[in-house]
Amino acid sequence: MIVSFSVSNFRSFSSEETLSLVASNRLSGSHDEHAVPVPDSKEKVLRTVVLYGANGAGKSNLFKALRYLKSVAVEPRGKNSRTGRKPFLFAEAPGEPSTFDLQFIQADKHYRFGCKVDDDRILEEWLFQVVGNRQRLIYERATSENGKVVVDASGLKDAGEKVLALATVGGPQNQSFLATVNATLEPSDFGAALAHVLTWFTGCLVLVGPDATFLGLGHLLDSDTDFLSFAGAYLKSASTGVDRLEVIKKEISKDEAGKLLPDGLAPKVLRNLGEDQNGALMLDDGKELVVERKGDDHFYLVDVQAAHEHKTGEAVRLELSEESDGTRRLLNLIPALHNPRSAYVYFIDEIDRSLHPMLVKEFLEFFLKSKGCAFCQIIVTTHESNLLDQDLLRRDEIWFAEKDRAGATRLYSLLDFKVRNDRDIRKGYLQGRFGAVPFLAGLERLLPKEERQE
Repeated sequence: MIVSFSVSNFRSFSSEETLSLVASNRLSGSHDEHAVPVPDSKEKVLRTVVLYGANGAGKSNLFKALRYLKSVAVEPRGKNSRTGRKPFLFAEAPGEPSTFDLQFIQADKHYRFGCKVDDDRILEEWLFQVVGNRQRLIYERATSENGKVVVDASGLKDAGEKVLALATVGGPQNQSFLATVNATLEPSDFGAALAHVLTWFTGCLVLVGPDATFLGLGHLLDSDTDFLSFAGAYLKSASTGVDRLEVIKKEISKDEAGKLLPDGLAPKVLRNLGEDQNGALMLDDGKELVVERKGDDHFYLVDVQAAHEHKTGEAVRLELSEESDGTRRLLNLIPALHNPRSAYVYFIDEIDRSLHPMLVKEFLEFFLKSKGCAFCQIIVTTHESNLLDQDLLRRDEIWFAEKDRAGATRLYSLLDFKVRNDRDIRKGYLQGRFGAVPFLAGLERLLPKEERQE
């Protein structure tokens, strides 16, 4: 679970802004079930946050900042490639580094990972374990002006000798030490702390963009019958017209699989998969190509179909590509509601894309009532004002993004305002009381003169 995320000098963020998911003590007794304890601390962390703002205010840039940090944490970079950061373009002092600082919980441990980057180098990088008010150094890395990378690995004593040897070398200046470990070594060499952090970034942090599809959804539906039943039942309850989902899985040869992929991609897929790992690729027609490595390589074509009950009692099956945008969008979000044994974080940008307002509200209500997802977390950006309901959310779960006169995004919480528990916060928001709404002025001047109101 994310405890806090800070970013500066990235896209529309200038000076440091922080999204905090620490539950406020001032709201004790208000939806207490929405917060879970932070390890080794008296604080609690919220299970959800909803971020509002006008178009162009920077909501999605927070999503992009976290996506960028994830790529820095786990993805290797080419020898001559740059860091790919997108600095704040209206800065008075161009060329200043961008900074990212993330605190999160994994395996009942509270970690803090962050970095400072310029266009060419990872200037600084750090990983701490947070215990109460103290921080225990796991490793710290710095890059000098001449490109020499120095890693203080004094907190990595439980890691394998290969990690310590890699720390001595330092690694490429344009690549994080964490990504170098991930790309170079086997998980058995990581040690507990690095394994926890890399597992969280690669397996627990799920970033869902407005047009994203859940890669491997067909394989998940095929391999987990409980999820298949749950997803079909959820779509039916949401009045999508879908009565159930069916999965058709067909084994094909390696040659047949190669013909479905662009030239040279099949060998690359196999190289990126370890022993006993599975992989999935989305094909242009909406089907999935699944690779299973169990001794010999096996290739499967997976097709998900939606069954609709006809008035005759027979089922009419449709390809997912024939379903509405809203049905497909909802299906790609449903995995966030069905992780009873895992601590996942879903950051969903524009959750209301293609979804009816009632479905968006029901989605969050279901998540917050689900005890099976007690240690899961959902963060969303939205314009959907129906979520502004104190019967649904705590005041510290509602955040806003707004640009200042310099064009920089600032983040703030509803908790910053004096709001009674019985207040209609939706009405107050639409009236502009909390900011983060578009300022519509002068549009009438765009009309022909004869059509303007006096």
